[in-house]
Amino acid sequence: MPMNAEAEMPCQQPVNAEAVLLSPPYSVLTYKLIPGFSRAFWQPGLRLAVPLGRGLRSAVLLALSDSGPANPANPGYTLKEIAWPLENSPLLGSDYLDLARQFALRQALPLGRVLSGMLPAGLRDKDLRLRFCQPELADFELRQMPALDRARREALAALWESGQGRVIKNSDKSEQELYSLTVAPPWPVRPSAVRQIGLLDFMYACGSTQLSRRHILKELGQDFLPALKQLLSKGLLKVRVDFRPDWPLNSPAEGQSGSRHASILAAPPPFSLNADQQLALDDLCAALNESNPRTRLLYGVTGSGKTAVYLEFAAKTLLAGKSVLLLAPEVALALKLKHDVAERFPGLPTYLFHGYQPQAAREACFNELARKSAPGLTTPAQPVLVVGTRSALFLQLPKLGAVILDEEHDSSFKQDERMVYQAKDLAWYRAGQDKAVLVLGSATPDLKTFYAAEQGSIRLHRLSGRVGGGSLPQITLAPMSGLAGGAGGILTEESTQALLECLNRQEQALILLNRRGYAPTMFCLSCGTTARCPRCEISLTYHKKREKLICHYCGYAEPFPTPCQVCKSTHFLPLGEGTEKLEERLQSLLPTGTRVLRLDRDSAGKPGGLEEILRSFGRGEADVLVGTQMLSKGHHFPRVTLAIVADGDLGLSLPDYNAAERTFQMLLQAAGRSGRASSGRVIIQTRNPDHYCWDYVAASDYEGFYRQELLRRQRRQYPPFVRLALVRMSFPLGWAEGQALVAELGRIMKAGGEAAKVAVLGPAPAPYQMRDRRLRFQCLLKGGSWQDIRAVYAKASAAINARSRQEGFSLSLDLDPVSMM
Repeated sequence: MPMNAEAEMPCQQPVNAEAVLLSPPYSVLTYKLIPGFSRAFWQPGLRLAVPLGRGLRSAVLLALSDSGPANPANPGYTLKEIAWPLENSPLLGSDYLDLARQFALRQALPLGRVLSGMLPAGLRDKDLRLRFCQPELADFELRQMPALDRARREALAALWESGQGRVIKNSDKSEQELYSLTVAPPWPVRPSAVRQIGLLDFMYACGSTQLSRRHILKELGQDFLPALKQLLSKGLLKVRVDFRPDWPLNSPAEGQSGSRHASILAAPPPFSLNADQQLALDDLCAALNESNPRTRLLYGVTGSGKTAVYLEFAAKTLLAGKSVLLLAPEVALALKLKHDVAERFPGLPTYLFHGYQPQAAREACFNELARKSAPGLTTPAQPVLVVGTRSALFLQLPKLGAVILDEEHDSSFKQDERMVYQAKDLAWYRAGQDKAVLVLGSATPDLKTFYAAEQGSIRLHRLSGRVGGGSLPQITLAPMSGLAGGAGGILTEESTQALLECLNRQEQALILLNRRGYAPTMFCLSCGTTARCPRCEISLTYHKKREKLICHYCGYAEPFPTPCQVCKSTHFLPLGEGTEKLEERLQSLLPTGTRVLRLDRDSAGKPGGLEEILRSFGRGEADVLVGTQMLSKGHHFPRVTLAIVADGDLGLSLPDYNAAERTFQMLLQAAGRSGRASSGRVIIQTRNPDHYCWDYVAASDYEGFYRQELLRRQRRQYPPFVRLALVRMSFPLGWAEGQALVAELGRIMKAGGEAAKVAVLGPAPAPYQMRDRRLRFQCLLKGGSWQDIRAVYAKASAAINARSRQEGFSLSLDLDPVSMM
């Protein structure tokens, strides 16, 4: 039948829709189609509102069928109709649905759960109304639609299918009222203003995200509305009523702008690539024409010019009519990459996408790119350049040509909570889907990535020296044994002296301490106990400026001073040192007038705070920058000649097979911030100078460390020599049957493992056994294939009954875990 004939023919015969829910239980359910729409209107990928129970749910159409599901228990059942489509044409393409299905299979998750995690939250909203392009028609609430008579629904269906209707959010106004903090703690608020303090704490805990009024009141309750208004009047909060996206939306001159963009991209760079860079670029450009290009690894020391190769390759890809995804592990690095793009290609439209943007901005970006990627466009869409973090992999792009992951080794490319996934795996699949080139770049590649390159699965390019002829910094170890904690606190005499000499030369210094807060432990002088989180049994960290004790695992907080939980005394001694205490100590240790900045989650909490700190230090407005691992990655500060790692042992002794690898990577990355424009020095303080990794750190010898670590992993059978997965189990504290169920699931997995030749270790308590009043256990699975491991996990998952799930028992699978904690 011709397509136009089918499109004009309304649904006369019974036709049903298979739709997947985007909220629990994430089921695939069958519904009747709404009369009045043609069958051709109902395409896979169309978002729907469907009835379930007494309410409506958001769903995605998967397929049509001419028969309903078999139900022997109730042969006379009646299918419900779809409430209404949420768009005039499918938002999600067939490739996108295929990506979601593969993702669900790999992670052993329901398809609805995966799609829910891939889409921006606003696209799952069901608090909607419908507006039609007829002046005489008032808006319809979405929940009204099922109750309308058949004739009215058919008339509205005809309007909707012809594009004369659209969805309006009931929350549109409040969604655009975006609130953010204006000042860091301590706040000038009376202790009795409990709601104001609670709201400020909530905003601070959410970091630099701007929050809508609707979200704030949904999380805290309507009782907090007066507090919101009071804090706004005091100037402690600010509101932005409108948002301006970081990209051009719905540009009518898109086709006409192509030649201007081409001239921007074709402009020669203000620098010349060296031989190694040019060789890598030539190979990447040749890969654009390969039918099934191999993944490329760009391995180069810090400062070797990897970013320059990324940008030149991105330009060649865009000129070839293909889109580019340029990804960084963290928002700060994504912002730096966007700045690099703007400097190299001034005037080139660039999309920015990351998790700290306002919800409305992320939704608008997703919709705009989906529009550009829709099949059947009369004018082919211009290729786009997207800079972002791992969530940008869930965007739909027109004709993807390249996916570039900078700092590919970074653990932030793995999402460990909610929907667990590894961005590198997702990038590999997306590149394969579109026959695009996947480029991984790092000065300290993931050991598994470098092993794959040595085995020939990935093509390797080396950038062996720093651009401009600079040399790597000199790295020395400073033993911390006998450190008395005097005026220098955690800094040794050698580090203190080097810091003073650096400042006397009017140069800048970085100090890395990967522990935020003022003191990690508060010791009661009366009874000898430490302040602990009642939900996790983990030491509470003292945050002096916030005047609080905070659990860094579940977020529990209590004011300080506070009585001891055991003896009710208020005499505490802060033990240990975090970035906040180090910053305070430096103010008294260093010469008067020395300017010190701090970069961690606390100092960068307000919107724009992170960029403000980095820009200020880059402009030379501070002499010393203290921070956590946030400052060890990717930043370029030409005046920095000294980097001090205040406690190099942090993380080295964790019960994790890749603890040494992560420590080595972080320290070598931190060392790379020093001496970018002149000779540099790095001092790493350690209590364990005999550890095998220090020799390789001191020599900046990645490949030496790689070979040593590879031997250790081969001997103990860890990746890359086996497939590794972690099965996590948890249940509420106090549920009597929880431990028995954990033991039973362990027996089931071991029996399944014997048949599938998968080694099952455990179950055992997690290193942090209690978190947020839940007891946590885990099993480690080692096998020859992911399929075998998933089969073992599936047996355990099938053994959990509905009652156990209702009691709050949780079971999840983490393939290739980054953290074993």
